[in-house]
Amino acid sequence: FSHIGITVPDLEKAIQFYEEVLGFYMIMRPTEIREDPKSVIGMMCKDVFGPGYGSFRIAHLSTSDKIGVELFEFPQTNSLAMPEFFPFKTGLFHFCVQDPNVEELAEKIVEAGGKQRMPVRYFNPGVKPFSMVYCEDPFGNIIEIYSHSYEMIYADGAY
Repeated sequence: FSHIGITVPDLEKAIQFYEEVLGFYMIMRPTEIREDPKSVIGMMCKDVFGPGYGSFRIAHLSTSDKIGVELFEFPQTNSLAMPEFFPFKTGLFHFCVQDPNVEELAEKIVEAGGKQRMPVRYFNPGVKPFSMVYCEDPFGNIIEIYSHSYEMIYADGAY
C-alpha cells in the first residue's frame, strides 16, 4: 500500500491533527497547485479532476511505517459539509491505524475535535489481547484503530 488521499476543508488544521494526534510526519509542505497545461502536475491534475478545477492545496505526510497521506484542500470544499456516514455505499469507508494503546489514541482524537463512534471492543477477550475502535477525525473521515497488526489479529481467525 503506497498512500491514501484525503480531502479536508482546512489544510493547516488537518496537518496539525494528523501530526500531533496520529503521529504522522511532514514530507512535503503545503503547496498550491494551479491548473496549468504547461506543467506536468497541471496536466496530471487535469486528467484526474477535469478541466476547470482551478487550483487546490496539497501536503504530503507519512506514517511511521512509510505509508503516504496526501491531504487535499480545494476551494470548492464546503467546510460545513461533513462527509455523510453511509458505509453501505460503494467507496472508501475508513482507513485504519495501529497503536498499542487504542483507548489513549481514541481520547486524543476526541480531545482534538474528533469523535469516538463506539466503545473499544476486544477480539476474543481472554484469549488474544487485541482491541479496536472506530473514530472520526475533526473533518468526518472515519479512522479505525487496531492495537496490533492486521496479520496478527486475523491469523487463525479473530472471531
